Amino acid sequence: MAEPAVSIFSDVACELGEGPSYDPDSGKLFWFDIVGRKLMEKAFPDGATIAHDLPFMASAIAFVDADRQLLVAENGLYLRDVRTAALTLHTPLEADNPLTRSNDSRVHPSGAMWIGTMPKDEGSKAGAIYWFRAGEIRLLYSDIAIPNSICFSPDGATAYFTDTPSGLLLRVACDPLTGMPSGEPAVFLDWRGQEGWIDGSVVDADGVLWNARWGAGSVDAWSPEGRRLRSISIPASQSSCPAFAGPDAARLVVTSAWKGMDAEVRRADPHAGKTFLIDLPVRGRFEPKVSI
Repeated sequence: MAEPAVSIFSDVACELGEGPSYDPDSGKLFWFDIVGRKLMEKAFPDGATIAHDLPFMASAIAFVDADRQLLVAENGLYLRDVRTAALTLHTPLEADNPLTRSNDSRVHPSGAMWIGTMPKDEGSKAGAIYWFRAGEIRLLYSDIAIPNSICFSPDGATAYFTDTPSGLLLRVACDPLTGMPSGEPAVFLDWRGQEGWIDGSVVDADGVLWNARWGAGSVDAWSPEGRRLRSISIPASQSSCPAFAGPDAARLVVTSAWKGMDAEVRRADPHAGKTFLIDLPVRGRFEPKVSI
């Protein structure tokens, strides 16, 4: 199987690039430098990269309508005005805990959103995964160190997630109408002892799960049955999260990070933190609008 070409989509090197999401209404990709407190924006495929400064660490974006976005931040969910960039707190989340921040999050087909939180020092299991919809938040899973790979099957009947240090990618049955889990999580993929760590994931229209493997510079495609279909090398070791992009959601973009690298390691990994475009046609899906 021929290796697809991988090009640099944005050469802005984020310390912790994460949370990419493509907005079909504007034709733009948005992503974050979590540690750098920036929201990144670029028109697909060849617009200029714009960095918006944020007053907090944020990790995920969802789209409400053509005028409003929802940012998942360290102390809550914020509405962002697309025209003015004004931020308004919508729903607090762990606002009384300065030791945690948001992490991987994604919108279920029902319009509900699963939101992950984690300890800023990555030294405990103080994180959690929450369900959010129409202003209501419910705790789904606690005692999590680094929540990642939150994504959903096209019909909304299955959710995936991981606590990255565990090496286990889990799946759980979901109510397609509400996005609430309706069963107990089971192991979908056991990656313990293998190279790299399970990071962000997204599921295409055929139910194939595309996972960015942190520490291995790779994006892996997994069938709904858990069989690895292919691996694509990314020219940055800390590949972090994929997203579908383009007018037909037919391409994959992948963020990366230089977090934790000293000067010598960065010289050996010169593209760390950049965002990449994979020249491989996929049957992607646009992210559902979030219900606020």
